[in-house]
Amino acid sequence: MLLDLTRDYVGSPGGYRQHSEEKPLRSANSAYTGIIHRFESGSMQGTYLDLPGHIKECDDGLRADNYPIEQLYRVPASLVRLQRQSGSGAVSAADLQAACAKTPDSPALVINALGDKDPEHIETRSVYLSLDAVDWIIHSGCRLLVSDIYESQSLEGVFLRLFQAGVCCVCEPVRLYQLPSAPLLLTVAFPKFPGLTQFPCRLLAEITETDIKTP
Repeated sequence: MLLDLTRDYVGSPGGYRQHSEEKPLRSANSAYTGIIHRFESGSMQGTYLDLPGHIKECDDGLRADNYPIEQLYRVPASLVRLQRQSGSGAVSAADLQAACAKTPDSPALVINALGDKDPEHIETRSVYLSLDAVDWIIHSGCRLLVSDIYESQSLEGVFLRLFQAGVCCVCEPVRLYQLPSAPLLLTVAFPKFPGLTQFPCRLLAEITETDIKTP
């Protein structure tokens, strides 16, 4: 089955506005009313994907409309799970290594550092990846990182290092605690937004029903 790890738009940063219009459609054979939606959204709305080009200095030319979709479809992923509390500070490479039997070697990596909490349930950026943790992630060889923590309040350069290494990042996922420890398949889906390097996405994990965890 599929587990949806996508955060709702409501309450997310970046802003979202939409309105709907009714369009009467008539012919000699039929009559009905179509609904057309017009909307405006910030790129950090809900759960969103950062490509390396989100940082100008790391721009590799890849955008939502030309990124190889096979690299985001049913990608094998490893899971690292911690139980960090709000305000507990840096997660180190040693913390990540201790949480798994061996260094992950899958093309995608999921870090569930906050246990049964989502990012919005802690003080903003009060739990974060240390720079040696970032090096550990890069050394694992992953190209897609899904994590409930990233940068600190002091802006250490977490995203800069990840993007320099070509790692794409899914931000603001939810319900990572429901993921099993067994191997996962991740899919990141989105429209082919021309020119965008950061944009809302749908994050799906393929699992078996008996594997679903509860908080």
